[in-house]
Amino acid sequence: MEPLNLILSEIDRLKAELSGKRPLPKGALDKIQKALDIEYTYESNRIEGNSLTLQETALVVNEGVTIGEKPLREHLEAINHVEAISYIKDIAQDKFEIDERLIKDIHAIILHGIDRDNSGRYRTVPVMISGSTHMPPQPYLIEPQMEASIRTYNDMTENNEHPVIIAAYLHDELVKIHPFIDGNGRTSRLLMNLYLLSKGYVIVNLKGDNQSKRHYYEALEKSHTQSDPLDFYILVAENEKESLSRYLSLVG
Repeated sequence: MEPLNLILSEIDRLKAELSGKRPLPKGALDKIQKALDIEYTYESNRIEGNSLTLQETALVVNEGVTIGEKPLREHLEAINHVEAISYIKDIAQDKFEIDERLIKDIHAIILHGIDRDNSGRYRTVPVMISGSTHMPPQPYLIEPQMEASIRTYNDMTENNEHPVIIAAYLHDELVKIHPFIDGNGRTSRLLMNLYLLSKGYVIVNLKGDNQSKRHYYEALEKSHTQSDPLDFYILVAENEKESLSRYLSLVG
């Protein structure tokens, strides 16, 4: 893997190139953006085990088609995720604060119609993460740890840490605390991308194929069990660089 600083330098160059093309023609981008949102929804849900294909995800979201033999929950996960993307895009255009209320609001959209009792609410029971040796905090520690993570985020912004690193931290820390019964991964990726969008970057679309998912989980595991987030930061930065390059090629 490339050293992190080299990747960040290339990201800065690509972002400057993208900024030079703005304002982008909205009408010409609508179809491109819609397709990218479907891809992001498909990959993010695939990481969590959703079996809808990319084409099926598009049919469910764009056409309201019901896919035979696929659970209702998987349909709702696709619909909700696209709605959540729209939500973070709207927020990113205005001044906003990343706080616990915002994180709960994103989570509530993710679990809308799926788990009414737990959507937008911290878990009240201990959990274990399958395949991980990391133990998330007990329920009574969730709120103080969330507050501490937001203080660290505020410190990072005041110290002018690179936005891609801050975004990766937000994702990493939320998954580490695992404040919700379900939907932590999707919520953390949306939170990361909300911050990136607000700073003029493009959405990081972490892939859900087996190899990419393994690298993703291994990087998170190393961060959470060894207090070494470097591999995860590099993973996010590499994907942001790839997303910027692709977006630039699409907008010409």
